[in-house]
Amino acid sequence: MQGDLPVFEGIADDSAPFAARHIGPSEEDQRAMLATLGYASADDLMTAALPAYARPPASLAALPAPRTEREVLDDLRRLAMANTVSVSMIGLGYYGTITPPVIRRNVLENPAWYTAYTPYQPEISQGRLEALLNFQTMVCDLTALDVANASLLDEASAAAEAMTLTFRASSKRTVFLADADCLPQTLEVLRTRAEPLGIELRVARITADTDFASAFDGVFGVLLQYPGASGEIRDLGPVIEAAHAAGARVAVAADILALTLLKPPGELGADIALGSTQRFGVPMFYGGPHAAYLAVRDDLRRQLPGRLVGVSVDADGNPAFRLALQAREQHIRREKATSNICTAQVLLAVIAAMYACYHGPDGLTAIARRVHRHAMTLAAPLKDYGLEISGADAFDTIGVLLPGPTEARAALLRAKAAGYNLYDAGDGLVQVSCDETTTQEQLRHVIAALVGASMVGTGLDAADVRLTVAGGDSIPPALVRTSKFLTHPTFSAHHSETGMLRYLRRLSDMDVALDRSMIPLGSCTMKLNATAEMEPVTWP
Repeated sequence: MQGDLPVFEGIADDSAPFAARHIGPSEEDQRAMLATLGYASADDLMTAALPAYARPPASLAALPAPRTEREVLDDLRRLAMANTVSVSMIGLGYYGTITPPVIRRNVLENPAWYTAYTPYQPEISQGRLEALLNFQTMVCDLTALDVANASLLDEASAAAEAMTLTFRASSKRTVFLADADCLPQTLEVLRTRAEPLGIELRVARITADTDFASAFDGVFGVLLQYPGASGEIRDLGPVIEAAHAAGARVAVAADILALTLLKPPGELGADIALGSTQRFGVPMFYGGPHAAYLAVRDDLRRQLPGRLVGVSVDADGNPAFRLALQAREQHIRREKATSNICTAQVLLAVIAAMYACYHGPDGLTAIARRVHRHAMTLAAPLKDYGLEISGADAFDTIGVLLPGPTEARAALLRAKAAGYNLYDAGDGLVQVSCDETTTQEQLRHVIAALVGASMVGTGLDAADVRLTVAGGDSIPPALVRTSKFLTHPTFSAHHSETGMLRYLRRLSDMDVALDRSMIPLGSCTMKLNATAEMEPVTWP
């Protein structure tokens, strides 16, 4: 960017040293504590406490002078202004979403939520536990499976957890089969996790026409994507049935927003469902990770990794929330733990759960239907201009087959110049994903970029693109969801902003967080961060 940088007003002068604002004991307090311990200075205490090899190197003394919070934030803003913030329509598990302001301000940016201890002490975590029970209920309803955990790190690691879960539940088989239409980052994480465990990972295209006898030979588990990375919606029922007949368990990585319109994995026969909850109001931030979900059939509940919130009733009939089946947790079983995922993204899981509470089943369905119809609206004019659209059925992603790789690269460059990032799927195929933030104006720009001068002779301006808004769904009738979801009253009681605001306040009042006292057990990243360090998280 050229020209003068703006002056950022309204930031209080923080000439006081950073340490003075963020370390509670004063210098006088520190001297008193040191005297009690018998040391003249903190350096003397460190010298006595640390072996020589662990002491700070002398080179640290040459570091630049510390900056004030205001100086650092101004520098970060200047750096941020040098970025080009484009519209991402790449998809592949990452989507634009609208975080309701009441949730952004009162959860994501609220220390009562982002510093609350992850709930191993239920008596001081009842609000957070209720929010996580909402998350689990949301996942169970949308996937039509019996038990869900209280989130995992991200979709790819959740897929790896599903692979190891089925591996533990198998009998001497060592092959895990992943469909080639799984997300590329998921396949990479599976490869990384499989190798040290002695699991043979096979990646192959699995369709109803596959030779199941050979495909499932020696296989203990199967992973399918729904819809696929290509955007295609397939009926996974026959594949799941054949895998079960061969003695394999099946995990389905499903788009949680699409499940408001599509028949859920549990009704298709899947044993496990997993995926990201990012598109439930969680911003893309700087690329993730974003809270994942994992749900299983009842017979696999004791193999489920991560945290599981349950409800107890005391002798007087009073209910309370607590973590159930805690013997599975890594902090108790250590090397025998069923999961090595410690960071379960509780804050982002709370955001996703509250997004579902705020919109309710009808609101979520309306968002999904709008996303789907944007994709259908995008596909129609491209067909009219003579371009081939890959895949007969899709939810939010369409593939556009251009004459060749050269034409595809040119289209991607035109889109980039117009401010849009699309996905190069190779061999002349460009994929475009729609999301909650997609507008008709954006669709016009993307169509103009994909069509290009070579196809219409004189070029195509976005203003000249005429859209016919899709009026119906194009989901295969056999895969249309008919079962209800989010029927618990909590998903219909907080649809107004004031209602959600009061609900969030009531829950946070039942927790102990850094905004009211010291954390009684341990600490995690966000509790150690100053507000100035947290602020850039929500910048574009």
